[in-house]
Amino acid sequence: NFQFATLKLAQTNLRNVIGELELDQTLTSRERINTKLRAVLDDATDKWGVRITRVEIKKIDPPKDITDAMSKQMKAERTKRAAILEAEGVKQAQILRAEGERNAAILKAEGEAEAIRKVAEATKFRTVVEAQGQAEAIMSVFKAIHEGAPTNDLIAIKYLDALKEIANGKATKIFLPMEASAILSSLAGIGEVLKPASNEEEKKG
Repeated sequence: NFQFATLKLAQTNLRNVIGELELDQTLTSRERINTKLRAVLDDATDKWGVRITRVEIKKIDPPKDITDAMSKQMKAERTKRAAILEAEGVKQAQILRAEGERNAAILKAEGEAEAIRKVAEATKFRTVVEAQGQAEAIMSVFKAIHEGAPTNDLIAIKYLDALKEIANGKATKIFLPMEASAILSSLAGIGEVLKPASNEEEKKG
């Protein structure tokens, strides 16, 4: 009876095929089991003149204790994967938060540096403009005096006025430049001019 012999042969080889697999693979790899079992049976029944063209395992019913164990294992795996995903999410969030804070700090530092640079440029510009204004004012006064063709007496009087302003200051010592000798030499002319007026005042007194 080749049908009975084939059934027993299938049962024996099925145990061997399933024994090579993990339990979870057994429950999820029926197509793999079918293919492997068909090849074994076809080879064994070939000498009987029988060809096995198809083997199909319709259902696998493991014992209840195995089913419970597998259920717990699957639950533990799902819990583990959920914990891993949650940890990865927290890690990614921390990384993104740290990158955001770093970029914000960089932008803040760059903004402060730019503000300092602009303040420095403004201060420099103001100093340059003020210096240019003072220089232009001095040149204008110098030009006005010389365009008026002043005499040495007028220059000397202006110089004496300047000395008076200097003497009225807080300085206890006054240093005159060497160029002052050329101007002071004209004071003799002022003395000659003032002598007649002084003599007349003395006579009247």
